[in-house]
Amino acid sequence: MPKKKTENKPKVKNPNVMGLHAAVVEQPITETLETNYMPYAMSVIVSRAIPEIDGFKPSHRKLLYTMYKMGLLTGARTKSANIVGQTMRLNPHGDAAIYDTMVRLSRGYGALLTPFVDSKGNFGKHYSRDMSCAAPRYTEAKLTPICQELFRDIDSDTVDFVDNYDNSMKEPALLPTTFPNILVSANSGIAVGMASQFCGFNLKEVCETTAAYLKNPGCDLTDTLLGPDFPTGGELICNPDALREIYETGRGSVRVRAKWRYLKPENLIEIYEIPYSTSTEAILDKTAALMKAGKIREIADMRDETDLSGMKLAIDLKRGTDPEKLMAKLFRQTPLEDAFSCNFNVLIAGMPKVLGVRKILEEWTAWRTESVRRRVFFVLGKKKEKLHLLMGLKKILLDIDKAIQIIRETEADAEVIPNLMIGFGIDQVQAEYVAEIKLRNINKEYILKRVQETDALQKEIDDLEDTLQNPKRIRKIILGELSQAAKKYGEPRKTSIVYAHELPQLDEDDGPETYPVHIFLSREGYFKKITPQSLRMSGAQKYKDGDGLRQSFETDSGAEVMFFTDKCQVYKTRLSEFDDTKASVLGDYLPSKLGMDAGENVVYMVLPGTDYAGFLLFFFENGKAARVEIKAYQTASNRRKLTGAYSDKSPLKAVLRVDQEQELAVYSSEPRCLIFQTGLLTAKSTRTTQGVAVMTLKPKYRLEDARLLTETPIVNQARYRVRAIPSAGALLRQEDTEETQISLS
Repeated sequence: MPKKKTENKPKVKNPNVMGLHAAVVEQPITETLETNYMPYAMSVIVSRAIPEIDGFKPSHRKLLYTMYKMGLLTGARTKSANIVGQTMRLNPHGDAAIYDTMVRLSRGYGALLTPFVDSKGNFGKHYSRDMSCAAPRYTEAKLTPICQELFRDIDSDTVDFVDNYDNSMKEPALLPTTFPNILVSANSGIAVGMASQFCGFNLKEVCETTAAYLKNPGCDLTDTLLGPDFPTGGELICNPDALREIYETGRGSVRVRAKWRYLKPENLIEIYEIPYSTSTEAILDKTAALMKAGKIREIADMRDETDLSGMKLAIDLKRGTDPEKLMAKLFRQTPLEDAFSCNFNVLIAGMPKVLGVRKILEEWTAWRTESVRRRVFFVLGKKKEKLHLLMGLKKILLDIDKAIQIIRETEADAEVIPNLMIGFGIDQVQAEYVAEIKLRNINKEYILKRVQETDALQKEIDDLEDTLQNPKRIRKIILGELSQAAKKYGEPRKTSIVYAHELPQLDEDDGPETYPVHIFLSREGYFKKITPQSLRMSGAQKYKDGDGLRQSFETDSGAEVMFFTDKCQVYKTRLSEFDDTKASVLGDYLPSKLGMDAGENVVYMVLPGTDYAGFLLFFFENGKAARVEIKAYQTASNRRKLTGAYSDKSPLKAVLRVDQEQELAVYSSEPRCLIFQTGLLTAKSTRTTQGVAVMTLKPKYRLEDARLLTETPIVNQARYRVRAIPSAGALLRQEDTEETQISLS
C-alpha cells in the first residue's frame, strides 16, 4: 500500500517568545533553491557579470549612456560625483560601485587598450594593488572621442530601448558599436556557476580581422589577429597552437613576461612593463620572500621607482652578477612571467555561451548587420515621409491662389485641413504640412525649390531600398565603418610578440653545484642530509630515545624528495632546501620544516628522480593494496603540497616503492603471511584508488605489514607463496619470525 501523502502544514514552535508569534514552515530544499536562489543566479548571469555582444556589462552600458545623454561626448569635463549621481537613475547599485566602474573604463587607470572615459585627476593604476583612486568629488571626466563609434546612430532605431529599473525612463539594451568591442576591451566577471575572462586585442588588428572574415568566413585568423594586446605592455610568448585553440574554442591561456633593461654604469636592472595579470606589489613581495629564503642571493636591493613618467621597478645587483641569468631565474620564480587565462563567455540573446574568436565574429557581424539594416530602414522611413509631404506641396503648386482662397473662405479653424484635403485631393498629413507653411513662403520660387527636391529624394529612396535588398551593400557599409575606426583610432601594439625559440636559452643555475649526499629519515620524522666526508668522520647516528632509522638513501644535493604522511598528503621539496648536517645531531624535524598540519607525521620518503619512474604500493589495514604510478605525483607547477596522496578508506599500514617486478611478503595480525608477485597488482594512475584485495582476513584480524621478500627472515618461502590474490596465506612458523617486523603503526 502506498503511503498516504501528508500535507506540509505549518508547525508552530514556541508560539509566544518575547511577545512575538513565530511559525516555522517546512519547505523542501529543492523548492527553496528554485524559488529563491535560481532568480538570483539568473540575475547575476544575465544582468550583471557576463558581457554581451557589444562588449559591455550592464553597469558599463548604463554609465556610458548616462554620460552621453549629459553631453559629455563633445562638452567639457564634469565632476565624477555628478556623473555618478546621474547614473543612479539607471543603476541602483550604489555610488561606490558606479565610481569603480568609471575608474576601470578611464584612461588614467589604464586597464583598457581603448579607454572610454577621459579622466582628470587621480584614478589609480591597474598595475598597482595599493595605489587607489581619489574620491569622486575631486576627479573629473568626459567621454573619449572613440565613444562616437559606440553611439553612432543610436537615435536611428539601431538598437532596442528598454525601461530602467523603475520604468521612469528608457535605456539601450545594447550599444551600436561600429567595431567588435567585445574583442578589444578586456573584461572579466564571476557569475553563479560560471565566469568570463576576455583578454584585449589590438583595435586595428581586430578591425582588419573582422574585415577579412566578412570577405571570407574561412580565413586564417592568425594572419591578421597576431595575439592578445595588453595595456601594460610586456612580451607575449607566442605559442601558435595555444592561440589557435583560443581562437577556435574560446578557452586557453597565454604567457606574458615583463620587459627590462640593464643599466651597466649603475649595475642595476629596470623593469618598465609587467604582465597584465599581476601588480608591482606582488612582484616585490615574491622577490623579497625569495631573497629572505636565500634562493636569490644576487640582488642587493629592489624598490618601486614608479613616478609620473610611468611604472619602474629597480633592482640593484651585487658585483659579478649576470643580469641575463638573474632575470631568467626571476621569470621562473616570480610573477614577472605570468599566464593569462581566457574564457570567452558571452551573452547571446540572453544565453551565456563560450565562443571562439571566429564564432564571436560571426555573432557580431550578424548583430551589426541587423543594426545597419535597422538604421537604413529608419532613414528610408524619414525620406518617404518627407517625399510624401513634398508630393502634397507639388499639388498646391498647381494653384496657389486656390489654396489661399480655401483658407480665407474657411470660417472655422478646424475646417481648414478638411477643406484643403477636399480641394486638392491630399491626405491629412499633407494638408497639415501645407497649412503650416509661413505666409512669406507662399511664393512660386519657394514651392518650386521644394518640389525640385522630390527627384533627388526619390533617387535616395530607391538607393536605400536597394541597400536593404542587397546584403553585399550592407557588408560594404560595415567594412567602411571598420576601416574608418581602424584608421582614426588604431594604435600600434603595446605588447610585443616573441617566440619561445627566440628567447635566450640559459642554464637553470638556481644554486650551487650538486654533490653527493646521504639522507636519513627517522621513524619520528627527523631528517638529515650528510655529505660522504662528514659521514666518514662522524660516529653513530644520533636519535631521540625510542626513535630509530626508517629509511636512508645515497643521492645528490639537488634531488627532489617526497614525504608521505599519515593524513593522506604528500609534501614535495628539494634536498637543496635542507642544510648539510652531521650524524651527531638530530636533524630537521619535518612537520615543522615543511609546515605540516597539527598531528601530521611522516610515514615514507620517496626520491622520484627526474623521470618519476616506478610504482608505489600502498597496503591498508582492510587487506587491500593499491599500485600507483609515481608519475601521478608529477605536477607542472612547483606545488609543495598535494592532498589525496592515497586512499583514506582504511588506515595505511605500509608503503613500498617498486621499480621492477619482485616478490613481497604481507603479514596479518593472526599471524599469517602471504608471498606474491607484484605483477598481480594492476597499476593505477589515480592516487586515491582503493586498490584490490590482497589478503583475506577474518573479522577480528587486520593487515599489519608488507615488506620486500629479500628483507624478511622467512625460510620456508614455498609455504606462503601464492599464484593468485586475494588469499588467506599460511600461519607463520617460529623459524620464519626470527626478526621483529617493522610497520608504520
